[in-house]
Amino acid sequence: MEHAALFISMIGLLALICQWLAWKMRLPAILPLLIAGLIFGPATGLLKPDVLMGDLLFPLVSLSVAVILFEGSLTLYHKDLRGHGHIVSRLVTWGVLITGVIGTLTAHWLLGVSWQIAAVAGAVLVVTGPTVVTPLLQTLRAKENLSQILRWEGILIDPVGALLAVLVYEFVAIGQGNGAASHTVLLFAKTVALGFGVGGIGGYLWGLVLRHYWLPQKLHSFGTLMFMLTVFAGSNTLFEESGLLTVTVLGIWLANMRGVPTGPIIEFKETLSVLLISGLFILLAARISPEQLMSLTWPYWLMLGILMWVARPLSVWICTIGSGLNWREKALLAWLSPRGIVAAAVASLFAIKLEKAGVEGAETLVPITFLVIIGTVVIQSLLSRPIVRALKVDEPPPTGFLIIGANPVARAVARELVDLGFTVRLTDTSWDAVQEARMAGLPVYYGNPLSEHATQHLELTGIGRLLPLSPYRELNNLAGLHFEHLLGHGKVFRLPEDTGKQAKRQQDKALGHLPLLFDTEATYAKLASLVARGAEVRTASITDNFDMAAYEEIHGGQLLPLFVLSAQGKIRVAEASTPLAPKSGERLVSLIYPDSPEMLSTPD
Repeated sequence: MEHAALFISMIGLLALICQWLAWKMRLPAILPLLIAGLIFGPATGLLKPDVLMGDLLFPLVSLSVAVILFEGSLTLYHKDLRGHGHIVSRLVTWGVLITGVIGTLTAHWLLGVSWQIAAVAGAVLVVTGPTVVTPLLQTLRAKENLSQILRWEGILIDPVGALLAVLVYEFVAIGQGNGAASHTVLLFAKTVALGFGVGGIGGYLWGLVLRHYWLPQKLHSFGTLMFMLTVFAGSNTLFEESGLLTVTVLGIWLANMRGVPTGPIIEFKETLSVLLISGLFILLAARISPEQLMSLTWPYWLMLGILMWVARPLSVWICTIGSGLNWREKALLAWLSPRGIVAAAVASLFAIKLEKAGVEGAETLVPITFLVIIGTVVIQSLLSRPIVRALKVDEPPPTGFLIIGANPVARAVARELVDLGFTVRLTDTSWDAVQEARMAGLPVYYGNPLSEHATQHLELTGIGRLLPLSPYRELNNLAGLHFEHLLGHGKVFRLPEDTGKQAKRQQDKALGHLPLLFDTEATYAKLASLVARGAEVRTASITDNFDMAAYEEIHGGQLLPLFVLSAQGKIRVAEASTPLAPKSGERLVSLIYPDSPEMLSTPD
C-alpha cells in the first residue's frame, strides 16, 4: 500500500486524540477508539487494515494480545483473590462460569452458530476489565463496599476470564478436523500441560534472573518483554495455539514469586499496552465489514439484552447469597458489567485464526463482541449515575484527602486528619517512606500515582481533595494537573516553590489557576525543616473567649494555620489568597513551630 508509513503514523495520532477525548470526557478509552475505527473503516473506507498491514496483520495482533494478557496476568496475585471477600471470589469463578454458559446457549440458539463458535463467544464475553470499570466508578460515587467489589472484580476477572477464553478456544481449535472426542480431549490436555508447564518453568527461571539481578536493572523490562515473546513463539512452535495460555501462566507465576521486582516491569508493560491497544483497536474495528455491521439484526441485540439483564443479574444473585447485601446494593452490582479491551482483542485474534482454519460462523465473533462492548459501555455510562441515585447507594460528597508523599511532613498532616475522622490516602515511590506510613497505621499506596497501575489500584473512594506534600516538584505539579480533572476545580492545590523568576512565571502559567496551599512561604523545604526540628500538627478549639488572636499570642505567632473544621464537620483548607478566619465553635488545625513559646516551655 502506498504511503504506508503516513497511514501508520496517522493511526498513532488518531489513537492519541481518542485517548485524550476519553480522558476529557471521563469515558473508557476503548469507546472512542472503536468508534474511530468504525468511522475510518467500514463507514468511509479510508482505512483498510488488511491492505495496509498485509501478512504482518496477524502476527501483530497475535503478539499484541500476548502482551496484553501477560500485562494483565502480572497483576493477578493469589492474596488479592483471597483477600477481597467471598463475593469477589465467587464473581470471578462461579459468576464467570454462569455468564459463559448463558452466553454460549444464547449464541447457539439465537444466532444459529455451532456449539464450538458459541462456546468461544460465551467465554470471550465474560471479561469486563479495569480499563472500562474504573472510569465509570470514578464518576459514580457509589458506596465504598460496592466500588471495592466492582473494582476488584474488574481487576481479577481480566486474566481469569482471558484464561477461560483461551482454554475454550484451544479446545475448539484442536477439535477441528479431529473426529474422535477422546483424541480431541487428549490434544487439549497436551496443550494445557504444555501451557502450564512451559509457563511455570519459564516463570521460575526468569524469576531467578530478576530476583538475583543477573540482568542489569535497566534491562529488566526489556528483557522480560523479549523473554515473554520468545516463550510465546516457542510454545506455539511446540504446539499450535498453546502460546496465549503459556504467557498468561508466565505472568501469574512472576507476579506471585517471592522477591521478584515486578513493579518497574508492570509500568513498562502499561505504557506498551496503551500503545498497542490504542492502535490495535482502531485497526480491529476498521476490519469490520459493512456486511458484518448490516448482519447485526435483532437476534444480536437480543443477545446483548440477555447478557446484561439475565446473565449478569443471575450470576450476581447466586454469588451474593448470604453476603448481607440488600436488594439495592445487589441491583447495582447486577447493572454494572461493561465489557472491555481483552474481550475485543481476544475475539479478533480468535476470529482471524478460526476463519483461516475454515470454521463456519467464525465471522460472527467480532461483530457480536464489538456490539456487546459498545452497547454495555454506552448504556451503562449514560444511565449508571441516575441508577445509583435512584437506588440510594451513592456516597455523600467526598471530603477525604489524597496526599502526594509519605514523608514526615505528609505523615504528620495525615495523622491529624485521620484523628479528626477524615479519609486519607498517601502515595509515595519511596519504599522506606511507605513502610513508615504503614507502621503509623496510615493507608498508603506504593507507586507512581500517575501510572495506569494507580488508576486501577489506588483507592479514591471518599477522596475529594489533593495535597501535594512531596519533595519532588515535578511530581507535585503533574499530580495537580492530573487529578484536577477528576476531583474538580478548587479541590487540588499546589505548593509554593523556591525557584527563580523565570521558573516561577512558567509555573504560574501552567498551574496558576490552582490554589496555593497554606501560605506563600510554605514551601516543602520549609515544612520539612520545621518538622525535622520538632514542629507538631495540633488542633485547638476556638471559642468566644479564646479566638484566633489569643491562640497566636500563646504561640508567639510561631504557627502555620492548615485547616479549619466547622461545627458541622466541614473542613476548609488554608490558602495563600484566603487566610483562615476560624469562628467560635470551630477547630483550628495548625503546624506549631519548634520555637513557639509553648513548645519551648514543654519538657522533652
